[in-house]
Amino acid sequence: MSKERIILLTLAAINFTHIMDFMIIMPLGDMLMKVFDIGPQQFSFIVASYTISAGVSGFIAAFLIDRFDRKTALIFLYIGFTVGTLACALAPTYVILLVARSLTGVFGGILGALLLAVLADVVPEERRGQGMGFIMAAFSVASVAGVPFGYFLAEKISWHAPFLLLSGFGLVILYMIWRYIPSLTAHMVSKSDRPGIRKVLHNAFSLPNQQRALLFMMLLMLGQFTIIPFIAPYMIRNVGFESNQITYIYLIGGALTIFTSPIIGKLADKYGKLRVFTVFAILNILPLFAITHMPPVHIALALTVTGAFFIISGGRMIPAMAMITSSVKPQNRGSFMSINSSVQQLSAGLASFIAGLIVVQANDGSALQNYQYVGYVAIFATILCIIVGQRIVPAESVQTDKQTESSENLEAEVLVEEAK
Repeated sequence: MSKERIILLTLAAINFTHIMDFMIIMPLGDMLMKVFDIGPQQFSFIVASYTISAGVSGFIAAFLIDRFDRKTALIFLYIGFTVGTLACALAPTYVILLVARSLTGVFGGILGALLLAVLADVVPEERRGQGMGFIMAAFSVASVAGVPFGYFLAEKISWHAPFLLLSGFGLVILYMIWRYIPSLTAHMVSKSDRPGIRKVLHNAFSLPNQQRALLFMMLLMLGQFTIIPFIAPYMIRNVGFESNQITYIYLIGGALTIFTSPIIGKLADKYGKLRVFTVFAILNILPLFAITHMPPVHIALALTVTGAFFIISGGRMIPAMAMITSSVKPQNRGSFMSINSSVQQLSAGLASFIAGLIVVQANDGSALQNYQYVGYVAIFATILCIIVGQRIVPAESVQTDKQTESSENLEAEVLVEEAK
């Protein structure tokens, strides 16, 4: 196995636990609402607590992350993530679970950004789409194996069990990081050349291309994460799923994306990230509408729709993330991706919070109501995302355009001088 492949495998393993830790809350939604006697809004706080704390920590990390060896940062953050997951496993009450989820989010949010920075540092641009597809396939594996098995443990033992399992995995993956991730310091510059807080903020929020990339990320989350937290409860309470059938959503959807994610990554490299993103974003409108308007139907039809959502929504994210990582220069990539991760997590938290405000329980406490309006919000955000995505270009292209413009200006000045 090549060195690059081993590194990608380690990054995928990190991403697997990171994604499973985050995703396992979704199918546990109905169970947690019953265990803690809470409603949809309180459940949305459990989801949002992770993403909001991840967003805040990601923003702070933007000013620090490029000062350290990527490997050292990975080890530190993954230790914190594992400790936070263990705290979730031991949480006895709703309030303590909120605190533990927030602690996990502090480290997990920065991990997501750092993974992308490491990927961009070790994989050349011409293969970055495939590398992104490989790492994103961890989402599929988490869906096929992690989430269903974790939910099985939750039903057979208790909701604490999946988090205990992830804590054990964390120890193994810490060894993999120490053993296989190389020291990555090429991005580090001398203290005198290191951008300060004002420079980092200026680069992220004043450069038009990076502004668009951040807005693009926010719309990506609003176009997806508004509906995700309530898929499982809605399927149980409104569509007619039994609680033990919820795992089929993740099992089937994840199994499909194991095959489609690498293919979509190759398509993005071959036909262009923007073109592939646009196609999948347009297609994603169909399952967004279908899921949020679904009446009681046969389970096979419901699983067909959710499976399509997994494929198309995941397919949209692969070229989108490649577009975002390419929108910034390597020396600024770590700090920018941390800010981008902050925007991603805060937007996901906002999306979850918005959904929690819109979705309500029926008076008898059974069905969920107003989910269709959440679908309209997601569709509108997706349309805006397509528009913004058309204007994001690779950092190299921006630099080339500036160099060309400078050359043209210089030539014009020379001609003027000669004319004089």
